Amino acid sequence: MKRLLTLFFCLAFVTSLAQKIPSITIRGEVLKELELNAPDLLRMERASAILKDREGTSHQYEGVPVTRILDSAGVTLGKQLRGENLTKYLLVKCADGYEVLFSLAELDSSFSDRVVILADQMDGKAIPEGRGPFRLIVPGEKALARSSFEVVAFVVGFARD
Repeated sequence: MKRLLTLFFCLAFVTSLAQKIPSITIRGEVLKELELNAPDLLRMERASAILKDREGTSHQYEGVPVTRILDSAGVTLGKQLRGENLTKYLLVKCADGYEVLFSLAELDSSFSDRVVILADQMDGKAIPEGRGPFRLIVPGEKALARSSFEVVAFVVGFARD
């Protein structure tokens, strides 16, 4: 009986690990910390962008505008983004330790027409392993350095002296 019970708990534990849904956390200078998974992102406003890879092949990405995600967490955007709030930034963290930085003004539609998205689909399919499940797509930049793979966290900060 003891063996059967131990086996049951081991199977339950392994099954729960196997079913972990990938997610992204939003934390830092936010009103509400969030952890969003793929189903959460599918329920949010969607946008698309075309981005060429390093070989010059164009791909269509679909996902959620980063500003919608930040707005859901209560991040300072829009008319509140002035004065000292212009020193706020977004640090994007990736699974491999790669990080990229944006000022919030770069992302806000009051300052730029560019729509940066957190993509979960490429060419109508899930983003391939090693590049997803979430990829940051930054249209209009000459280098692809900030269009990051395997995004796991958004950290909002305040650049104070």
